Amino acid sequence: AQPPTGRRSIERAQRLSSGEDTGKLFLKHTTFHGLRHVFLSGSYPRRLAWLLAFLTALALLFTWSSNRVRYLLSSPVHTKAHMVYAKRLVFPAVTICNQNLLLPRRMKKPDIFSAGRWLGLLGRNWQVSPSARDALTPGTDHDISSSNEPPWSPLSRILDFNHFLPPPLESQPSMQQLLDRLGHQMEEMLLYCRFQGELCGPRNFSTIFTRYGKCYTFNSGQDNRPLLVTMKGGMGNGLELMLDIQQDEYLPVWGETDETSFEAGIKVQIHTQDEPPFIDQLGFGVAPGFQTFVSCQEQRLTYLPPPWGDCKSTPIDSDFFSSYSLTACRIDCETRYLVENCNCRMVHMPGDAPYCTPEQYKECADPALDFLVERDNDYCVCETPCNMTRFGKEMSFVKIPSKASAKYLAKKYNKTEQYIADNILVLDIFFEALNYETIEQTKAYEFAGLLGDIGGQMGLFIGASILTILELFDYLYEVSLHFVNVKCFYVSCQIFLQNLIRCVLKQFMSWGFACI
Repeated sequence: AQPPTGRRSIERAQRLSSGEDTGKLFLKHTTFHGLRHVFLSGSYPRRLAWLLAFLTALALLFTWSSNRVRYLLSSPVHTKAHMVYAKRLVFPAVTICNQNLLLPRRMKKPDIFSAGRWLGLLGRNWQVSPSARDALTPGTDHDISSSNEPPWSPLSRILDFNHFLPPPLESQPSMQQLLDRLGHQMEEMLLYCRFQGELCGPRNFSTIFTRYGKCYTFNSGQDNRPLLVTMKGGMGNGLELMLDIQQDEYLPVWGETDETSFEAGIKVQIHTQDEPPFIDQLGFGVAPGFQTFVSCQEQRLTYLPPPWGDCKSTPIDSDFFSSYSLTACRIDCETRYLVENCNCRMVHMPGDAPYCTPEQYKECADPALDFLVERDNDYCVCETPCNMTRFGKEMSFVKIPSKASAKYLAKKYNKTEQYIADNILVLDIFFEALNYETIEQTKAYEFAGLLGDIGGQMGLFIGASILTILELFDYLYEVSLHFVNVKCFYVSCQIFLQNLIRCVLKQFMSWGFACI
């Protein structure tokens, strides 16, 4: 009897059609345009022409399809912008800093002893530097009577430390206490404040420290204060301030340090409530003697993460800030850098590390931060957030006071006309219109578009579709099945012959004939 395996293989091979018959059946019924004209009946030149046409169409298909694949892999984007009208808009936070850091008239001898070297006023042995002594001595070109002495004259009277007993180190004021007490006070600077026509005052400002020292933020949203909204656009529907910059009380310039200011005026930054101010780099200046009009437009920006863009979509990894922004990232990085290198932090930096002393400011903190800002481009690498809000600004100016109003303002504020011209400024911040602009990055090409393009090109060049591809796979399956069965047939025959020979030899040796 035949072995079962061989008998089944022979029967299965007999049931299958040959590979040639399977191929002819596929070519006869396939929806691939042109293939049947190449391989079925027809004259040789006609079949050759169809072959060239089919190969050309196939080459064009692969060329255009590879082009579409490369385009998809390049991660293209589109940028679209449109204007959205709103019934109300949240008014932005407005941070204001005086260009001058400290007021000399508030300084006492312990303050000079603590901060004198940091300000460049004192040398290493707590002696007044020659340049500072020259700056504090009235010159012949500005003789000043004892009744009208400069505001820093009290400074020159407390600079003798020969019989001064320094206070204990633990009782010396911290930098935050110094800047808080010696900085410009909003109660003294603010002469006039209106928001949407209603009076406001120092109570509407929150104190915040920056590299400019003590600053103030309007509409910060801190201390559970409700955010102010505006219902109209245009002048008179925003924030209007009149400020006295107190230029006559600025620290005299006796040398160039990181705290030296050659300018007079204020620095202003308009930002969202979630974004900490970075006013030393992102603020704009407002000069005395002018009324400055700032027309704002809110812009909401949406960027794409890699590979389409380079924005940061993950939450901020920070102990100090809950939401990510460029300024939060920068301040967080600068804080970590100073704590690592100086074991302290500046007054405007968050955290619980100790504040740098004036000595540490001069010897470590200021040089380290200057190096980080100006030269080190690798330590603080801050990516653009995927969603951010900024405010576009258009500024215009008019001179203040006019000749007609100078006398009135001088009388109203009990100052001279020259003082009004040198110290008074007006700042008017408002929305241009009650709308905001959205600028959004979108994916220009996605996988669905690739499938559509390739499908259209397949239909154009070779008349194929996804079902045609299934036909091809079905044919390949049948061909592979045929070859597998043919192979099984030969293997079965080989096994059958081996068994037969083995049986014959065995029976021959035993003089038996029961092999078949």
